[in-house]
Amino acid sequence: MEEELRQLPAKAKEKRKENAKYLAKLKKKPPKDLDKVMVELHSEEFSRTDCLDCANCCKTTGPLFTNTDIERIAKHLRMKPGAFVETYLRIDEDGDHVLQQVPCTFLGPDNKCFIYDVRPKACREYPHTDRKKFHQIGKLTLQNVAICPAAYNIVEKMKASVKV
Repeated sequence: MEEELRQLPAKAKEKRKENAKYLAKLKKKPPKDLDKVMVELHSEEFSRTDCLDCANCCKTTGPLFTNTDIERIAKHLRMKPGAFVETYLRIDEDGDHVLQQVPCTFLGPDNKCFIYDVRPKACREYPHTDRKKFHQIGKLTLQNVAICPAAYNIVEKMKASVKV
């Protein structure tokens, strides 16, 4: 897995133009069954991919925290929401709550999440490859294929099976 993660940014960069062009076409004219196909591709990939072997998303990027996430996680940690924000989060250039630092504070040495049962919505949905209206998140998908080997594989299989 380490070698795969080391090579992933270069592989994603090599495919970036091709992927951007494909995702732009997909956005303009998505096939009717795209979401169904994406759920199938996602399920197939994650039947053989164990995120605990990787956790690259947790090591290299941070999720956005919604107010609902903040309240839920703070309650779980028996903290007041304001104290949770002050301790763990900062406001980014877009005005969103994000982690103060990466890797994620809640990631253990075994790649398990300390707050897994109450993790942010962005973490629960990552890498967003089975999301409804997948065709609308091309920019996010381009970012994710450089971080998540499973997302990279899913997009490669999607390009082979979904013609635009």
